[in-house]
Amino acid sequence: MNTIEVNGRTYRRNTEPLVVVCVDGCEYDYLTEAAKAGVAPFIAKLLGPGTAFKGDCVVPSFTNPNNLSIVTGAPPAVHGICGNFFYDRDADAEVMMNDPKYLRAGTVFAAFGDAGARVAVITAKDKLRKLLGHKLQGGICFSSEKAADATMAENGIENVVDLVGMPVPSVYSAELSEFVFAAGVKLLEKQRPDIMYLSTTDYIQHKFAPGTDGANRFYAMMDKYLAKMDALGAIIALTADHGMNAKQKADGTPNVIYLQDAIDGWIGKEKARVILPITDPYVVHHGALGSFATIYVEGADQQTVAAKLKATEGIEVVLTNAEAAKRFELPPDRIGDLVVVSTKHVVLGTSASRHDLSGLDAPLRSHGGISEQTVPLLFNRRVVDMPAGRLRNFDILDIALNHLEARVPAAAAAD
Repeated sequence: MNTIEVNGRTYRRNTEPLVVVCVDGCEYDYLTEAAKAGVAPFIAKLLGPGTAFKGDCVVPSFTNPNNLSIVTGAPPAVHGICGNFFYDRDADAEVMMNDPKYLRAGTVFAAFGDAGARVAVITAKDKLRKLLGHKLQGGICFSSEKAADATMAENGIENVVDLVGMPVPSVYSAELSEFVFAAGVKLLEKQRPDIMYLSTTDYIQHKFAPGTDGANRFYAMMDKYLAKMDALGAIIALTADHGMNAKQKADGTPNVIYLQDAIDGWIGKEKARVILPITDPYVVHHGALGSFATIYVEGADQQTVAAKLKATEGIEVVLTNAEAAKRFELPPDRIGDLVVVSTKHVVLGTSASRHDLSGLDAPLRSHGGISEQTVPLLFNRRVVDMPAGRLRNFDILDIALNHLEARVPAAAAAD
């Protein structure tokens, strides 16, 4: 079988190892600034015509919907994962969307595994592992966060910490992402998977703007591992799940619109429910504040709330369920009656009393909106016959498997 069909796309079987990297929170400027500073020479070689592109991520520009779009090659309307967190109407409960039962489409990795390919998936946080590894038979799938607990039965690999030669890092650290890269290099050296997916955490991007020392240190680290993978003969395809922007006022405090507080004041308490899909178990670095929210509110109250929000400074767009589902390719049964997106430097909260911002040790940077939609797509091979139309981060597997030229090392291509 030379081709594999997944969710309406056709992928060619690869004969060289492919490494797909999703750099969490990586807006394009992080790469260009690190290259300009001279700390990322390998990335600098890729930032040119034919190998570097800008595309759009999925909105809401959050981790779960975009990672699942990348690995399925489809938008949330197809795979069903439209946030990190949602209101399950059937269960009448607000729940994490990290259980594979919420997934409505198969992954490219599972299909390649079924066809006999050797597949490895490494993610920084464990919240993504079960979704990314859903129905992956005979493959490797583990997280940095839980690397010490990996077993053959559950993860397809054991003794990960010994293999990588690093202790398990704190979940709030740059080292959590470095562990992903280090493990990827070790697997390339020792097991040489046909396809490997590496997904990092955006802890650094939430704290440091492009071009700052903190950001450049992270990309310098990443650059060294990417260069090693290239030297090992891997095809490298890099993208991001979303961008990142500053979300603070002039005095450095978070620039927040607390939607639940505002709506309660307009129509009364317990008449509307605000859901923030950015919510996950790891909120210290963003306080569960992002630029996308859904609101459950019916009847005349819905019209009142929509009108009030449209007149609120800092709100970019207010859409009905049907409008949002169409515009952002979302599953209508998993979003609210209204969808709200804030402007570039504004975030949305529920009630001020429900957000613990004590963990913010730097001015707030966050994501979720249309303003964080532009992401990079980089390759260490030149792209030929780029598909026409809008470029999306979830096109990356199609491009990497169907539209790259024959092997030319990045160093040689730059000469």
